[in-house]
Formats: sequence, structure tokens, C-alpha cells
Amino acid sequence: MSRPRNPALRTAALSLGVVLILVTPVVALLPGPVGIFTFAGGAGLVLQNSRWARYQFVRGKRRFPRTGRLADRALRRASARRRQAREQAAAAVD
Repeated sequence: MSRPRNPALRTAALSLGVVLILVTPVVALLPGPVGIFTFAGGAGLVLQNSRWARYQFVRGKRRFPRTGRLADRALRRASARRRQAREQAAAAVD
């Protein structure tokens, strides 16, 4: 069983995530895909440290399932790997 994380660390990680998301439009002007990685890192930190953000993410995934699957894959979430394994198993049976 894991112990609860320090609230100060959670707040710092959440703040860093918000800053990364806010900086993304500025960084996106640089050549290359830097803005995508900046946004994904910020979104990952916010989703890990904010219940409200997780709730909104789940609501969005239910409303737009295709986009939710793409977001799960982009964020390398375990749910995306489980879903892909289930789909491959179902395709193998058919």
C-alpha cells in the first residue's frame, strides 16, 4: 500500500502542469513538435494531481469516445493498453 503524497509536492506538480499548458502556445511557435510534448507533459501532470481535471477528462471521454481513445494512447495510459489488448483478442477470436 502506498502512502499519500505530500500535499506540497502535489501542489507544485499541479502548478508546473498548468504552467506547461499555458506556455504551450508560445513554445508552439518554435520549429518542430515541441508544443505537443509541452502540452502532453502539462496535461499528464494536471491529470495526475487534480480530481476535478480527471473528472472532466472522463466526462469528455464518455461524450467523445474516439477522441478519448486517442488521448489515452497519446498519454500512454494503461487503459489504452488494456483496450488494445481486448480488441486484439476479440479480433483473433473472430
